[in-house]
Amino acid sequence: MLIRLLRTYLGPYKRPIVLLVLLQLLQTGATLYLPTLNADIIDDGVVTGDTGVILSLGALMIGISVVQVVCNIGAVFYGARTASALGRDVRADVFGRVQSFSAREVGRFGAPSLLTRTTNDVQQVQMLVLMAFTLMVSAPIMCVGGIVLALGQDVRLSAVLLAVVPVLGISVSLIVKRMRPLFRTMQERLDGVNRVLREQITGNRVIRAFVRDGYETERFRGANRQLTDVSMATGRLMALMFPIVMTVVNVSSIAVVWFGAHRIESGGMEIGALTAFLAYLMQIVMAVMMATFMFMMVPRAEVCAERIQEVLDTESSVVPPKAPVRELRAHGHLEVREADFRYPGAQEPVLRSVSLAARPGEITAIIGSTGSGKSTLLGLVPRLFDVTGGEVLVDGVDVRSLDPVLMARTVGLVPQKPYLFTGTVATNLRYGNPEASDEELWRALEVAQAADFVRGLDAGLDSPVAQGGTNVSGGQRQRLAIARTLVQRPEIYLFDDSFSALDYATDAALRTALAAETADATVVIVAQRVSTIRDADRIVVLDEGRVVGTGSHHELMEGNETYREIVLSQLTEAEAA
Repeated sequence: MLIRLLRTYLGPYKRPIVLLVLLQLLQTGATLYLPTLNADIIDDGVVTGDTGVILSLGALMIGISVVQVVCNIGAVFYGARTASALGRDVRADVFGRVQSFSAREVGRFGAPSLLTRTTNDVQQVQMLVLMAFTLMVSAPIMCVGGIVLALGQDVRLSAVLLAVVPVLGISVSLIVKRMRPLFRTMQERLDGVNRVLREQITGNRVIRAFVRDGYETERFRGANRQLTDVSMATGRLMALMFPIVMTVVNVSSIAVVWFGAHRIESGGMEIGALTAFLAYLMQIVMAVMMATFMFMMVPRAEVCAERIQEVLDTESSVVPPKAPVRELRAHGHLEVREADFRYPGAQEPVLRSVSLAARPGEITAIIGSTGSGKSTLLGLVPRLFDVTGGEVLVDGVDVRSLDPVLMARTVGLVPQKPYLFTGTVATNLRYGNPEASDEELWRALEVAQAADFVRGLDAGLDSPVAQGGTNVSGGQRQRLAIARTLVQRPEIYLFDDSFSALDYATDAALRTALAAETADATVVIVAQRVSTIRDADRIVVLDEGRVVGTGSHHELMEGNETYREIVLSQLTEAEAA
């Protein structure tokens, strides 16, 4: 999976990669040539006392060293640039894929895991690519070149290499094999820490209200301990690797000096050659150590690549139309025909053969007990998820055939849990219409009964809004969300229990102002509060995912037992009449 990911995202950067490899070849070649020159200086200059040879070869060594430094700088520059570009591209594609997901796919992965995959997982792959470009390209060249040049210095002494390289390779392979499953567990435990931390930050008020600080502290400590345990297990293996490598290096160096001394004593080898051989041995070992460092990163990067690719390979259940409809003839007609919806793996459908119609200039209300499918039904219109049976039509066109841009212009949704983004009041209100003027924003705030509290803020429209709108109350958040949709001015308004946090007086004033503002539009309201929907032109009653009644308030009170029970649970008989 890692190879597949790298092949896909490194493809556009073939030219800098080729240049990088050439620079690494030159740099490694220069590094390998220096011990040979050093041996020549010792044998032909120092031993014989020839100063001219020492100066000429020394100048050559300086020139080669300059080439080595320049090539190394260039290779690191192109390596870092290409790795950063890869990280940027992968993050952008993961973000784009997540943006295309419906609520179904987001729920499957979970927000904490998607955050980890987009940030930490991509970073691990990016770091592997950076280290590969700066270390791994030169490591095999240095290892092979060092062996060849060491053989050139003394063939018999090179027998030491036959024992060193296999021992190092087998040791590293065994450790890396055990590290891979630990790295997968580490990323999953990191997801767990993110999940707990996100819940605790988001639910801070609930934790304080129930005085559950101790419980949540222990819960985080447990998740943190699990991550620490697997990190320690991985760290122990990593710590074991370097002592093994260094032990083999030191033993091999002693062996080379021991046997080399006997070779010099017998006249079969010169001092300079032994010095060069030791240098090549260290270069070979350094190449193995660089490869070892890379091998420690590869298992974790492989796991991260699998997690990234899992997101990229997941297709959204809400598929964009291949031939989208970009223009509608009628305006504001909404119809649901025999709609069914079932969540994946669920035994029972949430909605069963639901049909309703909403027309311009009318208010259609949907009411029912908790869990009857009201919010799910409303979510089918803007395609938060698609029907598993039947159709949802806007102006006679199936919503699955509408262009997403046209859908956004036509349908405005105020969700059950309104969300405000980090920024200001103005940036949040302009979310659906960036070109809206300040006058339009104030007009929307007046209708949403939010103008007074916005005027009371220090900076008015420029007052800051925290992530999620946590620095305003629930009722203020709902009113700002309603105003945001009014600024958008769609043809179909969907209010998903959007008045639940308002007091009765504000609710009544808002509905009165809203009726005048949306007189020519189609309005669909989901509500639990009967007083919110009793004056609607049409009320649809849902029970266990089925439509069990449609009509006005008085008609349903007389002929629908389900609606009557809901009403009388909130109002007296006299109030209901």
